[in-house]
Amino acid sequence: MKYYLVGIKGTGMSALALLLSDLGFDVVGYDDAKEHRFTEDKLVERGIKIYSEDNNTMDKDTIVVYSPALKLDVHPELIKAKNMDLKIYEYEEMLGKLTKTFDTICISGCHGKTTTTSMLSHIYMDLDNCNYIIGDGRGHGTKDSKRFILESCEYRRHFLHYEPEYVIITNIDLDHTDYYKDIDDMISAYEEFANKADKMVIACGDDQYTHSLEVTPSIYYYGLDDDNDIKAINVEYRNDGTEFDVIIEEEFYGHFDLPLFGKHMLLNALAVIAVCHYERMNAREVAKSLKTFKGAERRFKEEFIGDNVIIDDYAHHPAEVKVTIKAARQKYPNKKIIAVFKPHTFSRVEEFADAFAQSLNLADKAYVMDINYDREDPNDYPGITPYTIIDKLDNGDYIERGMADKLLEFEDCVVLFMSSKEIYFLEDEYKKLLADKDNQEK
Repeated sequence: MKYYLVGIKGTGMSALALLLSDLGFDVVGYDDAKEHRFTEDKLVERGIKIYSEDNNTMDKDTIVVYSPALKLDVHPELIKAKNMDLKIYEYEEMLGKLTKTFDTICISGCHGKTTTTSMLSHIYMDLDNCNYIIGDGRGHGTKDSKRFILESCEYRRHFLHYEPEYVIITNIDLDHTDYYKDIDDMISAYEEFANKADKMVIACGDDQYTHSLEVTPSIYYYGLDDDNDIKAINVEYRNDGTEFDVIIEEEFYGHFDLPLFGKHMLLNALAVIAVCHYERMNAREVAKSLKTFKGAERRFKEEFIGDNVIIDDYAHHPAEVKVTIKAARQKYPNKKIIAVFKPHTFSRVEEFADAFAQSLNLADKAYVMDINYDREDPNDYPGITPYTIIDKLDNGDYIERGMADKLLEFEDCVVLFMSSKEIYFLEDEYKKLLADKDNQEK
């Protein structure tokens, strides 16, 4: 059986390609010629062929899967597949079929789901085995494992295609305002998803909305508050990580030393620890595995040039920008924090301009780039520009590709590059300028 993935360079689609390839299927793909560095290299390394022009690889035994960013009746490869009367599935539909095949743990939440999925997959790969799809473009298949760990996106209620055994909810927050009407609409989506859990729901009890969910499956809450079923106590935030003890249903489970920073990472770890407990994993082995977890792709990824620290992070919502800056403060309390942010979607900037400014104001200096858009018409958002945020900043400025020299005035600092989109052009430019400057000084 052959799978033909249209839009294969997207993070979700590339992860699916890797999983299907590992499971022994013949996988090829189609996408534009544009560089997608975070996914394309992994596909090439695996020997998965990617076409960007007309080809004749589809035959009567081919199953076609396409990215939700594409339109079935418009894209030429999909029109060709329809004319050949092939089986065609949208990405979420294909994942839904997989969740019925495996014992699935779905990790959902407006923030933290990629790290939580990555952390849980890391432990399962250490202590047992699993299949997984992670939103940072990583996918893995194991023929002899029935466990499937799946990052589950709430956008356009995509996660309602899935049939989970466990549902994890890291938090509920208003986002994707181009689709969701308000927070109540968002909560209703999570409630419907939670009720699909076959075994249990594990939700962050410190979140302001999770307790309002009306669910039929058993629900267990985790967090720092005393009324949680799974809670962290004796928490110590250090500049080399976070140390804590875990109590589950009033009984001591174990001591953990997490090499990550910020309360948000502690909460992500608690969600993972809760699953491990209910799956009867040994606490000491779980703690040992967690101590070796290095984080997800594009989540607080550090590079050091001279006295400066460059951190790349996927943060694209005000809550994520806030916790990323706070994590940098925890790890580097004696350095200035410089934030560089590239917004994604005009609707987010319109809805959250004040919140973005409040989060960015936690940095010593903040720069905002042009707004990225791939599913919106800028003409629908008159007056929404980077200055919609910049004008609200205490110490803010505009920056764009070709302007990285602005950042050279800061020494012995942390520069945070935050975006879900192509911020790496500016980041690479800055790294080169900084490296050249450092070499000249030596």
